[in-house]
Amino acid sequence: MNTYSSRLLEDAVNELTRLPGIGRRTALRLALHLLRQDAQRSEALGNAIIRLRSEVRYCSRCHNISDVEICAICADHRRDHTVVCVVEDIRDVMAIENTGQFRGVYHVLGGVISPMDGIGPGDLNIASLEQRAVEGTVSELIMALPATTEGDTTNFYLYKRLHEKVGTISAISRGVAIGDDLEFADEVTLGKSILNRVPYHKTF
Repeated sequence: MNTYSSRLLEDAVNELTRLPGIGRRTALRLALHLLRQDAQRSEALGNAIIRLRSEVRYCSRCHNISDVEICAICADHRRDHTVVCVVEDIRDVMAIENTGQFRGVYHVLGGVISPMDGIGPGDLNIASLEQRAVEGTVSELIMALPATTEGDTTNFYLYKRLHEKVGTISAISRGVAIGDDLEFADEVTLGKSILNRVPYHKTF
């Protein structure tokens, strides 16, 4: 039985429930909240989402999210561009940046190798990482992938593929609990994991 008095409201609720972690009650609450706001506030939200979807770009160097071709981190000459931290996705860049402990640059893989999910090396941004290594400008790769089976598999694959092309390959220390994503680690723990990184071959 349809409990909505407005099809427009129902459509809005249905779309909001497509967002992760949003159930129907929360979606209804958000939709009603938007109705109570000034039209300009709702339009600003709608325009921000439209611009996010249509105008956002990914850095051509590291694949981080950006408004321009080269992201602000890669364009910052004060950072150490010879040290590259390899992460699963953009949320990990944000988590590490929040620690204030890393002054190198990043490479966003866009996922991890997961045969169960049909994700292989060719589905990730590995070719561009290898190209950065071949260019000879990288002195250290820091593996900062999740402490999961998939993360460890990806770490090992990258090590075998790149260890002869890069001077040092290290991994963040296991201050981050096994099975945890970086985005959920507290800033102090994550910061120490970066500072206390170890040579990757010693993690076998």
